[in-house]
Amino acid sequence: MSRETEGATPGFLVWRLSTKWRVAVDRAVAPLGLTHAQYALVASLYGMQRTGVRPSQRRLADHTGLEALYVSKLARGLETAGLLTRAKDPADPRAVQLALTEQGREVTGKAIDVVRGLLGQLLAPLGGPDSPRARQFTRDLTTLLDTPLDPFGTTDHETEQS
Repeated sequence: MSRETEGATPGFLVWRLSTKWRVAVDRAVAPLGLTHAQYALVASLYGMQRTGVRPSQRRLADHTGLEALYVSKLARGLETAGLLTRAKDPADPRAVQLALTEQGREVTGKAIDVVRGLLGQLLAPLGGPDSPRARQFTRDLTTLLDTPLDPFGTTDHETEQS
């Protein structure tokens, strides 16, 4: 454990790790013309499209954990760059569907390879991405992500009574 993290709280360590990861991904995908946030969007879209889904901006926002307004802003920039298209959803005229262009799929594929290499470096101390420790780490992160957080300290029961 480094001197900066000795005695640190789990919250501080999560923040430091997320910042370290964001900076590393930003640097790694910059030569492809992407930022970390853009990468999160196109990589998620890439995966969804591979399963036959053409998501709305809202669905992609929910999937990535990004704010819908931010996804809209990112999508407009990626559309201008020729990496994705935005179209009205025929089933819901208020919704906008997203799809990667051919260029977008090519750039995203390269970015995924680069980030996969970074992930290998990050998880090497745990035995690599396929190790039992890395699988447990993934389960632990999933548990934490699935835990609702209420910054105001209210419970569902308290809000229902209001």
